[in-house]
Amino acid sequence: MRRESKTVTVRGVTIGGGSRITVQSMTNADTADRDATLAQIRALERCGGDIVRFTVNSAEAVANIPYFLEHTKLPLVADIHFDYKLAIDAAEAGISKLRINPGNIGGDDRVRAVAKTCARLGVPVRVGVNGGSLAKKIAEKYGAPTAEALAESALESIRLLERFDFDDLVVSVKSSDVRMMIEANRILARECPYPLHLGVTEAGPRRTGLVKGAIGIGALLADGIGDTIRVSLSDDVTEEVEAGKSILRALGLSGGINLISCPTCGRCRTDLIARARSLEQKLAAVKTDRVVNVALMGCAVNGPGEAAGADLGCACGDGDALLFVGGKTVGRIAEDEIEETLLTEVKKWLANQAESK
Repeated sequence: MRRESKTVTVRGVTIGGGSRITVQSMTNADTADRDATLAQIRALERCGGDIVRFTVNSAEAVANIPYFLEHTKLPLVADIHFDYKLAIDAAEAGISKLRINPGNIGGDDRVRAVAKTCARLGVPVRVGVNGGSLAKKIAEKYGAPTAEALAESALESIRLLERFDFDDLVVSVKSSDVRMMIEANRILARECPYPLHLGVTEAGPRRTGLVKGAIGIGALLADGIGDTIRVSLSDDVTEEVEAGKSILRALGLSGGINLISCPTCGRCRTDLIARARSLEQKLAAVKTDRVVNVALMGCAVNGPGEAAGADLGCACGDGDALLFVGGKTVGRIAEDEIEETLLTEVKKWLANQAESK
């Protein structure tokens, strides 16, 4: 069962309140370079990102916010550290949402000034706490970053903003330690009513980062916790969106093509590994809000059962394969026809579903 939370709306995109789980990323170009940053924003928009965040660490970066908003429909989030005036300026410039850590932008008067500005302009705030940026007194209390320390720091920031009559909040606690990130978010899920943004920070390059993100984010989503996600990777920014979408598909939380393929064994008589890679690339071009299960199986042990259990699929033999659609065998095809046949059948299946809607 999905955790219930308050609803926050960011430039028309709803976070929390049972709405679909959104996928975020962050640009890594210098935000003062408006052409480079816009190119990344547009790339994230094309690959299906829902929300984009960027660093705002200068007056030049603030000045570019209206330009970015003019050239994309995506909600844009200003990431602010240390300088509360930049947070106020970004809100005044029309930013869709702010990401701040109240613990590092100064005293209560500065947090109050940001909260009052955001309330006046209708700008939501994401309270973000990382293991490396705990409030000093909490770091001293616990001696080291812990799940409890992360959660307490976030809850303290929430209470501070609530004291200034501001509750248009999304909350995130992140760590490079996967277990710590999971436990901190479980504490928050119990202790606050706000939407939660999930992510394992500083997770590493694509392979290791995706594994860490899938474990941390996936474990929480499977428990019904989480409303928006970012898979942090030391890679091209669009890879983060693709990774996030893959996690949601694996849990049945978003539409798309779910490719089921076996790891192969000595019974397999076709190069199924290469065929699965090629098929995955071709199916990635098919965009749909529906979940479509496509099976590519290598032998007769589990192949026919898995292929028949999917929406459509093939069970490979020696030089040919049985084609299944809707659980029924519809024919036998040559080995070199498998990928194009499955791609064609996916498109037909989606067209039939649309007609019967």
